[in-house]
Amino acid sequence: MKIAIVGCGSRHKMFRDSVVEDYPEKHEIVALCDSNAHRLNEAAKAVSQPGTNGVATYLAADFDRLIAEQKPDTVVVATPDFLHSDYIIRAFEAGCDVICEKPLTIDLSRLKQIVDTQRRTGRKIKVTFNYRYSPARTQIKELIASGTIGEVTAVDFRWHLDRVHGADYFRRWHRQKENSGGLLVHKSTHHFDLLNWWLGTAPVEVLASGRRAFYRPEMAVELGLEGRGARCTGCPVAAKCDFDLKMGEDAALKSLYLDAEADDGYFRDLCVFDEEIGIEDTMQAHIRYASGVTANYTLTAYSPWEGLEIKFQGTKGEITHRHVEVHGVFGGERDHADEDAITTELNLAGQKPVMLEVPKAKGHHGGADPVMLGYIFDPEGMEPDRFGRASDHVAGAWSILTGIAANASIETGSLVNIPSMLRSRGIHIGA
Repeated sequence: MKIAIVGCGSRHKMFRDSVVEDYPEKHEIVALCDSNAHRLNEAAKAVSQPGTNGVATYLAADFDRLIAEQKPDTVVVATPDFLHSDYIIRAFEAGCDVICEKPLTIDLSRLKQIVDTQRRTGRKIKVTFNYRYSPARTQIKELIASGTIGEVTAVDFRWHLDRVHGADYFRRWHRQKENSGGLLVHKSTHHFDLLNWWLGTAPVEVLASGRRAFYRPEMAVELGLEGRGARCTGCPVAAKCDFDLKMGEDAALKSLYLDAEADDGYFRDLCVFDEEIGIEDTMQAHIRYASGVTANYTLTAYSPWEGLEIKFQGTKGEITHRHVEVHGVFGGERDHADEDAITTELNLAGQKPVMLEVPKAKGHHGGADPVMLGYIFDPEGMEPDRFGRASDHVAGAWSILTGIAANASIETGSLVNIPSMLRSRGIHIGA
């Protein structure tokens, strides 16, 4: 398969390295494309093989020429979220299939363009929901599907972002909803997709609330950061700020962003306490699904630790799943959890609670990435996927609709009915 990658920021590396290092005999990267010439050249150097002429590179304005000249079979889209739809549609129109980093897109108008073009062209798209492939999350799917706790009736799902990972969304392009859809789309698409997949149903109603409670100018004052600069680089109070991002001391950040600033003026280290930030850091949603299941969902982006807590209530008992990814941030260093930080407890009515053995695997995201990449780039070499983990445009659409509806609910203060929302925009997704 001939592959072109659009977007050469940090996320493209997973796809690039997998093709070059794990599946070079099956696939070839024929082109790279990015809006930033420096970042594009750095990616080309990383992917080029000794004894070859390297990989063709194209600036974003030349994407259509890339398609015409290199004729890729598949386009990998790893650009900022608001650009996904543009490249997906142009790839479909050119006869290419697509592999897209989540989320599929960020709003209803772009979603309609994608589903309409897919229906007309018949091209295929895979949305990379790596969380589905984690052995621990797959175990949850198996427990629910097998009826271990009977019919699932309600779910409580809490996701905690710590003050390193969480803060990062407030210093770069994600900080404006027109770029990312906010965290309820950009980040929560993973979590809402898990719920859709675990429960085997789709959301129909959402009532949500959200606000920016922590990453505000007032909090900077409370933390003694008066006189702060517009960005970490050169900030007069950086030495006493726990949120200082030292890009010059991180080789990857320096190469990808600090050294690339002259090309497009994009700053990767804007102040997390800026007034202009347009996304929330504290969000809650109550979700009702077509099956009748209800879920309460919470996301905070300034937690003292990082991870997730989920409880499934069923007619025969309950499952409690907890994953501590980072114990906390101490002295500026993240204390990452060990392998035993994932627990799943099964509590059946009339029986004593049992701590289940949680399966583990090596690799990023709890061992999920290597499995997902195997199914993407070498499906014949993988065992049949009895868990249905592959995600197309339909799964991608349903994963963002909860977040889009939640954003609308926050804005209006009203319950949002998703089928009505789709009908009003003429969007037909499918099951």
